[in-house]
Amino acid sequence: MERVHSLYKRLTGHEPESIVPLSAAGSNRQYFRVQGRQVHPTLNPQLSTLIAVIGTNREENHAFVTWARVFKEAHLPVPEVFAVSEDEMVYLQEDLGDVSLYTFISEGRTNNGNYSKQEINAIRQAIRVLPQFQFLPVVYPKVAETFSCCYPQAEMDRTSVMFDLNYFKYCFLKLKEVEFNEYKLLHDFEALADDLLSDTDNTFLYRDFQSRNVMLKDGEPYFIDFQGGRRGPIYYDVASFLWQSSAKFSDALRNQLIDGYLDALQAFKPMSKADFLPKLHLFVLFRILQVLGAYGYRGLWEKKEYFINSIPLAIRNLQQELSLGTSDAYPYLKEVCLSLIAQNEQDEKSRAVEAEKKAKVATYLQNDKTYILSANTPNGLPSGGDFEGEMSKGQRGSSLVVRIFSFSFKKGIPADESGNGGGYVFDCRSTHNPGRYDEYKPLTGLDQPVIDFLEADGEILTFLDSVYKIVDFHVARFIERGFTNLQISFGCTGGRHRSVYSAQHVAEHIHQKFGVEVHICHREQNIEYSLTTN
Repeated sequence: MERVHSLYKRLTGHEPESIVPLSAAGSNRQYFRVQGRQVHPTLNPQLSTLIAVIGTNREENHAFVTWARVFKEAHLPVPEVFAVSEDEMVYLQEDLGDVSLYTFISEGRTNNGNYSKQEINAIRQAIRVLPQFQFLPVVYPKVAETFSCCYPQAEMDRTSVMFDLNYFKYCFLKLKEVEFNEYKLLHDFEALADDLLSDTDNTFLYRDFQSRNVMLKDGEPYFIDFQGGRRGPIYYDVASFLWQSSAKFSDALRNQLIDGYLDALQAFKPMSKADFLPKLHLFVLFRILQVLGAYGYRGLWEKKEYFINSIPLAIRNLQQELSLGTSDAYPYLKEVCLSLIAQNEQDEKSRAVEAEKKAKVATYLQNDKTYILSANTPNGLPSGGDFEGEMSKGQRGSSLVVRIFSFSFKKGIPADESGNGGGYVFDCRSTHNPGRYDEYKPLTGLDQPVIDFLEADGEILTFLDSVYKIVDFHVARFIERGFTNLQISFGCTGGRHRSVYSAQHVAEHIHQKFGVEVHICHREQNIEYSLTTN
């Protein structure tokens, strides 16, 4: 923070008025929004904020700053870099706002890929600009000298391709326990690498071209996070952008976006769609294998739920590529991928059975019945077909009331007025605190910016995964035994952000899953209401 303060003062001649940390998503870099008076002659006097970046690697920072200045000089839409520390570990750049393409198209993404016209137009705008970045070193050959500053390497070469393919082998196939012959697979990997690198111009490969790295400012796309760029084939970025698993682009939309890209490409390299598509799909196959490697490491090894949940989407993309014949030139790789797809289909059937079981339990409880789980009954469900097993006395499942509180530890733990004297108190203070940042201080855990902050960080989700397992068991047993009261409380420093988020999510979870009445009290916010049964 002190280094940001010093660099800002050196640039503007004034002290910053505020320095607010920003979420860094998956990056190790630290980002800050710096506000203050800007009177330096190189700055637009209308600007009131800058973005400060503290990097972890000097060479990576140098690559970003160098390419940013090259792109800016060529009038490409990137943030302007205004100041860099002498050791290149800190720099100040233009503030492009808070709206990324990823957030702008979130509604269509969550709606299973049903994008609106406005969302499609924003996506199309972004991919149509891509050729301008890719062919800048071709149009201006002197720019090609900039490749020497790329980090960690100057080009996509055979070594980097084999690294990514082996990443898939060791971090996904091995962890999924898929049987394969090392030598046969290596042979096909080498053949694939030869084909991927057979058509390389002196073009810029963005490397991380995705919707998170496109910002929207005044409706126009601006591009960030190109520090991993290098010399490489143009197909890679198109495959990376259009086959991002979570985007769920339909084939029709992908075709439309490819047409837009090719239309913009004609100014630099005339190419027909028939010539473009075969090589593009080769890179799609490569990108899917590369992504599965990352999902294997982050999900199967590090146990991060987001990446585990993303695996089936990537497998479906892989299955589609195989159906197009993309892998036919690599028969053993195709055989391994088919085994992987078969394994995933079996996993999905198991998940469907589990989901059906949970749905039946939820329906059963909502019908004012209680159940006894027995180790001797199939699937852990009551015997006798569709929930005709033994009932607890009086069928009192619906009489349970769960009271859930959020509170500040400074003001004490909520008293249990039911007389039951049991339940749980969970301490949320181990998770990242939005209350440390000025922009979130007036908000609560019920407000979307705070929700986005907590879920992007991910710590609160891991915390609640454990909570759900504990409270689900307790609620089920209390219903079974005919108990009428259970209290669960969530505390944090101020009773405003983390505890409110946790209490609200657990309350809605219990009500939806078990169909019981849940009384919610956000004590420090003076909010109190009930989720009642029908």
